[in-house]
Amino acid sequence: MKKQPFRIEVTQNVLDDLQERLARTRWADEPAGAGWDYGMNPEYLRRLVEYWRQDYDWGTQEALLNRFPQFRVEMEGVGVHFVHVTRGAAGGAGDIGSGAGTGRRALILTHEWPDSFMRFYKVIPMLAEDFDLVIPSMPGHGFSDGVTLTSAETGRLWGKLMTEVLGYREFYTGGDYAVTTALAHAYPDAVKGLFLTDTGYPNGTEQWADLSPAEQVFGQTIQRWFFAEGAFNMIQSTKPQTLAYALNDSPVGLAAWIAEKFFSWSDTHGDMENSFSYDELLTNIMIYWVTGTISTSIRRYAADARALWAKGYPEPVQPVKAPTAVAIFPADSDTPREWAERRVNLRYYAKMAAGGRFAALEQPEAYVAFLRGAIVELEKANGL
Repeated sequence: MKKQPFRIEVTQNVLDDLQERLARTRWADEPAGAGWDYGMNPEYLRRLVEYWRQDYDWGTQEALLNRFPQFRVEMEGVGVHFVHVTRGAAGGAGDIGSGAGTGRRALILTHEWPDSFMRFYKVIPMLAEDFDLVIPSMPGHGFSDGVTLTSAETGRLWGKLMTEVLGYREFYTGGDYAVTTALAHAYPDAVKGLFLTDTGYPNGTEQWADLSPAEQVFGQTIQRWFFAEGAFNMIQSTKPQTLAYALNDSPVGLAAWIAEKFFSWSDTHGDMENSFSYDELLTNIMIYWVTGTISTSIRRYAADARALWAKGYPEPVQPVKAPTAVAIFPADSDTPREWAERRVNLRYYAKMAAGGRFAALEQPEAYVAFLRGAIVELEKANGL
């Protein structure tokens, strides 16, 4: 298992096909003055697509992503794409190189759905001063192979990437809750700490009377959220293939499905541009489009759900033993401290001033400040 250098290089015929499809869009009927009340905002979507057609430059964005050293490696028959950023032992602050670990702290960060490895592009130069960084594309997403694995399978694969491919005996991990905790369970001796922005949600196995008042409010809030915002989860957990045909065929449909989640799950205050630029949204969408991985990415929800059902879901969640830092961003789930303490070995807990689900992209300085503040407490917990 040897990593091979990789560069993003999308062929012109893929870009030409995209432009033809955008030009032929058959727009849906749109309720007058709908705003975001029915899902995707029609006015915003039309502006976004017009920018996509007339002004968006994939070549510029491709070069932006290719600034970072990228690789692919095959593990257990699955090709995985990842960024690996190290700082040369003789380099000055901010130097970025690629190669084996330098003996500094290592950190693997996992994106979620519907974003991609580019979630972290703003924080890479800052965090490279503190960590060797490994930022993979999940299987079935972006430039990794278009196969669907469960979160647990992905977590186990990340452990192999870090220890067997990259040679780290121990490391920190963060990002997607399901994958990150699965990695910690699978590699308990190697994972020295976790950085999370949520700790999961009540699943019905808890004794409600044993929960604190804050936890009960949290549980009720999450239940209301799933009624209002959880339709994506239900269809992707049960009938993802039906949805996949439309999203893989229509770039505007794909943009609507993804961008609406960025609006709803972020600290936009009613205006998407408070949180994300057109270029950021479209580059994330493009990663799904040019790789054709929307089907395999949404199917992960079904894979996880079926794995749970096979074990007799619901079942109690196994708490994480490794020292854990949790940052709660206001537009994401408002996880109370006591709930986090049930789920993880909590050593650092912070309520952030702004931001949402995609915090590293939306509030990069605050996200970096969280990691830098938390690492001190995690290292204390590890006797360092």
